Amino acid sequence: MEHIVIGIEGLVGSGKTSICRELLNRIPDSILFQGGNLYRGIVYAVMQRQKEKIEDIAVLQKSFSHIDIKKVMDILKVQLKIENRETVIYIDGQKIDEEELQSKENSMLVSVAGGAADNTHLFEFARTLINEMKKQYNLIVSGRALMEIYPDLDYHFLVTASLEERVNRKSKQYGYTTKEEKEALKAHIIKRDALQQQAGFYKKYDKTIIVDVTDCKNVESSTNKLETYIEEIPILA
Repeated sequence: MEHIVIGIEGLVGSGKTSICRELLNRIPDSILFQGGNLYRGIVYAVMQRQKEKIEDIAVLQKSFSHIDIKKVMDILKVQLKIENRETVIYIDGQKIDEEELQSKENSMLVSVAGGAADNTHLFEFARTLINEMKKQYNLIVSGRALMEIYPDLDYHFLVTASLEERVNRKSKQYGYTTKEEKEALKAHIIKRDALQQQAGFYKKYDKTIIVDVTDCKNVESSTNKLETYIEEIPILA
């Protein structure tokens, strides 16, 4: 059977990455291409070069405005490798821990850069990678703007959940327990949601399948809900 490509996007804190990894365990001959982490790696590399920390969103947007992000990737020697069936990020030969890439600060920077930079050549690069990987593997792709990157996705999922549930999930991830921490996190998620919308992400296409996982108590049940839409594929039998 021909290999398939499943694209999974998700609102901030909806559990997209956990669902992708659960699917990775369920689908034979599969790998997880974390496109979002590639972008995070590039932005992380840029900010490591900055002498001063920039927090003003308008300034950040101007800094990334119309920059060819693929050219930046090449200059800063950001590489994508496959380890344990997942893509991982290296910068100038050094592996970057996922916790650093997924930090709240870096996540906000990515939301800003994604809508300001010129992504054309990076998307072309990603499309070529997907075509190459598809020759050998069933592919689970996570990230943003996946239909723009790879219009021939076999499935395009958008994972959603209520704001309160997303705050709860992110609070657990970051170890937040106080009311003040959770309120600040809520404001952070609202701001990122707005930036993502402004950047044109979360678009819905004819093939987009929206899966609301608000009421799912764990990653297994969230994945089960998503999997019902692809259960006719023999590899999942």
